Amino acid sequence: MALSLALSACNAPPSQPLPAASDVPSGTATPAAAATPIGPEREVLAFGDSLYAGYGLDRGQSLPAVIEARLRAEGINARVVNAGVSGDTTAAGRQRLAFVLDNMDKPPELVMLGLGGNDVLRQLPVAETRANMTAMLDELRRRKIPVLLTGMKAPPNLGPAYVASFDAIWPDLAKRYDGVLYPFILDGVIGDPALMQADRVHPNATGVDRIADRVAPLVRAALAKDTS
Repeated sequence: MALSLALSACNAPPSQPLPAASDVPSGTATPAAAATPIGPEREVLAFGDSLYAGYGLDRGQSLPAVIEARLRAEGINARVVNAGVSGDTTAAGRQRLAFVLDNMDKPPELVMLGLGGNDVLRQLPVAETRANMTAMLDELRRRKIPVLLTGMKAPPNLGPAYVASFDAIWPDLAKRYDGVLYPFILDGVIGDPALMQADRVHPNATGVDRIADRVAPLVRAALAKDTS
């Protein structure tokens, strides 16, 4: 049940799609002991649904904002552009990805791709989800942009066949496209009331911090690999 509720987190009322990729609002939460960022600005695009958009959180508490603040506190001059749209399915993401990329000031060095929760919530065919994710990864490969996938998992009540087929999408595609994979974005958070908002479906600020504990090092490592 907890996992079923988690998937509703991505089904918040849809916000107006961004006319272009924009920082909404990253970098507003700066740790007290932050180092001075050095070097050229490293741009990361966080492209996903409400779990990236920061639904129900205050300014600076979204996952992209927290990850940016952590990178900058370590002296990494990073800007994490928040292109999360609440309610987006993989089909909606597929439709807007190229537009968002085309309207950025410069190509990102890394794309965090986090979609799929609304697909499983609506029990869309797994083949459609896989096809949409594949199309987005094809677009990123064409542009030579590395990707970090934050995966989603199906609740067990949808049946073992659906669960096995759906859950396999992210590890399969990470291997195929040589992407970095964080298998389940809500791992270690869903089901813990202390880490969830009152609706019990969206992470609160503490929950986002817990997710960032695990995802920020992957972003850091991906950026380091890009310069090696």
